[in-house]
Amino acid sequence: MNDPATIRRLYGRRQGHKLRQGQSALVEEMLPRLSVPETGIVDAATLFGDDRPLHVEIGFGAGEHLAGQASANPDVGFIGCEPFLNGVVGALGHIRDGGLTNVRLYMGDALEVIERLPDASLDRLYLLHPDPWRKARHAKRRMVNHGPLDTIAAKLKPGAEFRLGTDDPTYCRWSMMIMDQRRDFTWQARTPQDFLTRPDDWPETRYERKARRQGHEVWYFRYIRD
Repeated sequence: MNDPATIRRLYGRRQGHKLRQGQSALVEEMLPRLSVPETGIVDAATLFGDDRPLHVEIGFGAGEHLAGQASANPDVGFIGCEPFLNGVVGALGHIRDGGLTNVRLYMGDALEVIERLPDASLDRLYLLHPDPWRKARHAKRRMVNHGPLDTIAAKLKPGAEFRLGTDDPTYCRWSMMIMDQRRDFTWQARTPQDFLTRPDDWPETRYERKARRQGHEVWYFRYIRD
C-alpha cells in the first residue's frame, strides 16, 4: 500500500482574498482558543475535557457542514482541518454565530492531527468534495489513497463511519476503485439511490449547491469500518 507521505506536501494556495478587519479579528481572537494543540495526543479529554464521541472533517471549506453537524450534535466533539485561511475564517464565523462550543480547528494538513489520535478513538470522519487532482500524474495527491486510508482506518472505531462526497466523475470512479480494494471498510449502499441522495443528517454545503447549479451530479458514499 502507498506511504501516507505521498500526500504530506500541501499543494495550492493557503490564502485567497485579503481579510477584512472583522475577519482578521476572528483569526486573532478566536482561532488561538479553538486551535488543536500543535503537539501531543489529540483526544476528547484534551480538547473538550470529557470522553465524548469525536468526529473529524478533512477540508471543511467554509465550514457550513462542520457547523451544521456541530449544532445538530452538541454532545459530539468536532475537529475541523483546513489549510486555507479564508475557509478557517468562514468556519470561525459560523462557530461564533451559532454559539458552538464543541468545535476545534486545525489550519494545516489533516493527517498531522489524525495521526495523533489514539487508535480506534474516532467515531466518524468526513471527506467532502476533496480536490480531485484530475490529471493522472497527480493521482498520488488524492486523499483517497491507501496510505491515508490506512491511517484513517487505524483511528476509526470498529463500526465507525467514513463519509465521502464528491461531484467529480474522475474522483468518484477513483474512489470506488480504491475503496473496493479495501477489506476494512464496507460500503453501505444497496441501490444506486443510496449514493445519489444526500442523507438527512448530511448538511448541504455551499460548494455542493454550486455544483448542482452547474448541472453536476453529486455522489454520497458511506462506509463502515469493519
